[in-house]
Parts: sequence; structure tokens; C-alpha cells
Amino acid sequence: MPDQTSGQQPAQEAGRTELRTAGGTPETAPPAVRVEGLWKRFGEQIAVAGIDLALPAGKFIGLVGPNGAGKTTTLSMVTGLLRPDQGRVEVVGHDVWKDPVEVKARIGVLPEGLRLFERLSGRELLAYTGRLRGLPGDEVDKRAAQLLDVLDLAGAQHKLVVDYSTGMRKKIGLAAALLHNPQVLFLDEPFEGVDPVSAQTIRGVLERYTASGATVVFSSHVMELVESLCDWVAVMAAGRIRAHGTLEEVRGSASSLQNAFLELVGASGRDAGDALDWLGGGGSR
Repeated sequence: MPDQTSGQQPAQEAGRTELRTAGGTPETAPPAVRVEGLWKRFGEQIAVAGIDLALPAGKFIGLVGPNGAGKTTTLSMVTGLLRPDQGRVEVVGHDVWKDPVEVKARIGVLPEGLRLFERLSGRELLAYTGRLRGLPGDEVDKRAAQLLDVLDLAGAQHKLVVDYSTGMRKKIGLAAALLHNPQVLFLDEPFEGVDPVSAQTIRGVLERYTASGATVVFSSHVMELVESLCDWVAVMAAGRIRAHGTLEEVRGSASSLQNAFLELVGASGRDAGDALDWLGGGGSR
């Protein structure tokens, strides 16, 4: 998918996906997320520079880019954690800033730098989260037990969260985000710092979740992971969307998403070899 500044139209206009009714008539599903003219500045620094994006429903979506591209800032604005300077965001048809209660009832969020109530046990955290969401107590207990079991946390459910490892904290945060069965799940670097066993567990839960028709939007700078998981990708650099579309559309003629990504962000020809000709050889000078 070309740069949005090129004037070319994406293959799936505005991120909408085509469905068919029982009679065979084409029907267009609205996007899970629609972003229009989104800007955010921090002093003189422009973090997000007027992006437009529509994310299709029922997909596993990757928002990818190098560190500092604006991914976390974008997700924070989309989920109502950070107010944009300009622009509009809709999630499942509701304006994030005009109708925040409706939006937050329909989304789950696992943010970067996850902050949890660390003096609660894992089980207590889910019980509190579920009741805060307005779920009946017996339903919260049933869902919590299932999530703890599936995420391999049942043995640590009575342990304080402060004593959880990084992988365990990511998993209990994911459980809290999924507890109310949201329509759209937003994850900021969900696999960062997570051991391979925990990563595989998280991946299995997310694949099952999207198979049911829900939408996952997650940010990452690990292209191999995105390529193995995602149906749809948006590439971000310097606060702008450089490309978006299905994995095949964004990858184009490149041999891998990694190579396509490096081209899109202008890093494909970068080589540090000559600049570090002094490095190596066991020398001390």
C-alpha cells in the first residue's frame, strides 16, 4: 500500500471490508477504528502529524514502526488516554472524546509501562476489574478462573502482583483487558520482555480471540512477529503513516515485511561497517 501522501487509493477503501448478505448482495462493514486528521505535539516536537487511518474489523492488525515513530502516542489518543491537539477518533462507531463511556465499554487496553494494583493478588485484581466493569460477581469469578487457567496463571493466582515476573504481569494485564469481552483490543508492545513460553501462550489467546470476530490492534517494531501474526498492517515513521493495507499489499515485491519496512522508513541502505572500522580484533586502543 503506497504512502498516504501519494494520492493513490488503497485497495480496501477507508479500511472497509466487503461482506455478503444471505442473498449474495455485497455489504460493507464499517471499520473497527477510524482516525481522521490526528495531530499531537509536545512543545516543538511533533509526535503525530495529521494521520488518517481506518482499521478493518475482525482482523489482527499491526501498527509497526521504529522507536519514536509515534505508535504509543497514536494508541494513547485512540484509546482515550491522551487528548489529541486536533483530529477525530471513532471506535466501533462511537467518538472517543464525545462518547468516552460507550467507547471504553467496548475496548480493552494493555498499555506500555503497564501500571497495576501491585498489592492485590492476580485473582483479586481480576475480581476488582470485573466489578469495576459492572459484571455480576459470579460471572467475574467464572471468567477470571478461565483466564487464569488458559494464561497459565492459576498456580500464581493468590500471589501478589508485585512479585510477578514481566511475563506474568503482561499475562495478568491481558486477562484484565479481556475480562469484559471487548470488541476491540489494543496492545502496546505486548511481547516485549516476555519469555518464549509466555509469548506463545499470549499469542494463542489472541488468535482465538480474533477467530471469534473481534479485532486486535497491537504495536511492535519486531517485523518477524508482525508478519507471522497479522492480517493487516500500518507502517508508521516520524509521526506519519507510510503504508497501510493487507500484509501482502504492504510487503509488495519485497522478500519479507522486514525488507519492505526498511525501504518505507528509509533505512534500507544504512551500514555502520565503515564508520566503526576500529571495532573488533580484540584490540584495546
